[in-house]
Amino acid sequence: MRNLNNIPLASLRVVEAVARHGTLARAALELGVTSGALSQRLTKAETALGQSLFIRTSTGLKPNKTCAEIAPRLTRVMAELSSILSDIDATQGTTLTVSVAPIFASRWLIWRINKFNQANPGIGLRVFPTVQVIDLDRSDVDIGIRVGSDPALGTGAAKLLDQRVFPVCSAGIADQINTPRDLLKFPVIRENDDLYGWRNWLSDHHLEMPRFPPGPTYADASLCLDAAMTGQGVFMAWETLASDALERGQIISPFRHRSLTGATYWLATSQYSARKPGVRKFAKWLEAELKCSQTFWNSPAG
Repeated sequence: MRNLNNIPLASLRVVEAVARHGTLARAALELGVTSGALSQRLTKAETALGQSLFIRTSTGLKPNKTCAEIAPRLTRVMAELSSILSDIDATQGTTLTVSVAPIFASRWLIWRINKFNQANPGIGLRVFPTVQVIDLDRSDVDIGIRVGSDPALGTGAAKLLDQRVFPVCSAGIADQINTPRDLLKFPVIRENDDLYGWRNWLSDHHLEMPRFPPGPTYADASLCLDAAMTGQGVFMAWETLASDALERGQIISPFRHRSLTGATYWLATSQYSARKPGVRKFAKWLEAELKCSQTFWNSPAG
C-alpha cells in the first residue's frame, strides 16, 4: 500500500464526489466548499494521478472510461471509511453537522441551541443552513432537519411535527380585522409571488381563493415576516417561523385557527450517524424543545 503515499486521500474523495454528482456545484455542496475551490482541488487530484478523469461538457463533468471504472469502487471505500470514523466517534466526544432550512435555523433553532450546548459541553454543533436535501449516506452531514411530505434521502427519519399556517400582521392592521374576509382588505405579502398556505386556511373558513389585492414581494419568508411586522400587509406564516415573534409581541395573529399544509418536519439520519450517541442526544433534545414550543402554540396566548 505504499502507493497510497503518492496521493492525498482528500484528492480521491474529490474525484469520488464529482463522479457521483456529475457537477461541481452539487459536489461542492456536499464537501462544504465553493465550486471554484473544488475545481482547483480536482485539477490537483488529476495532476497527482497523472491523467485526466473527466470530460468537461456544457452540462457538467462526465467521467471518462478510467474514472467510470474506478468511481463505484471509490464510493464503496469512502462509505466504509465513513463507517469506521462513525464507530470511532461513538466512543468519544464529537462534532455533529446538522443541515437545516435557513429560516428554521434563524427563526427557531438559533434561539434555543445554547440550551443544547450547555447540557452537552462535549458535543460540538456545526449548523449547515441549506435548502438542498443532502444525501446523508454520502456526506459528512449527520442530521437533516427537513420539511416536506416525506423525509427523502435518509435511511432513518422521525416525524417531528406537522406544519400549520395562519395569518399574521401588525397590531395596527389586526385592530381592523374582525372576520376572515377582512384579511383581503389589506395588501397580501408574497414570498416570490407565491401564496403558500392561503388556499388551505381560506378553505377551512369556507372561502374560495379570491383575486388577491396587490402587495409587496420578498425573496424569502423571513423577510416577509419582517414586512408584516412593519405594517406592510398580511402574511400567511407558520409556527416555526412566526411564533417566537408572536410570543415577543412583535407580530399579531388576528385568528386562532391554524391550517395544516400537508408538509411535515422530519429529523433524518444515515445508517452511520444514527449510531452516534451525540446524534441520539440531539434528537431527544430537539423533540423536547419542539414539544415546549407546541405547548405555547396551542395555548390561548400562542
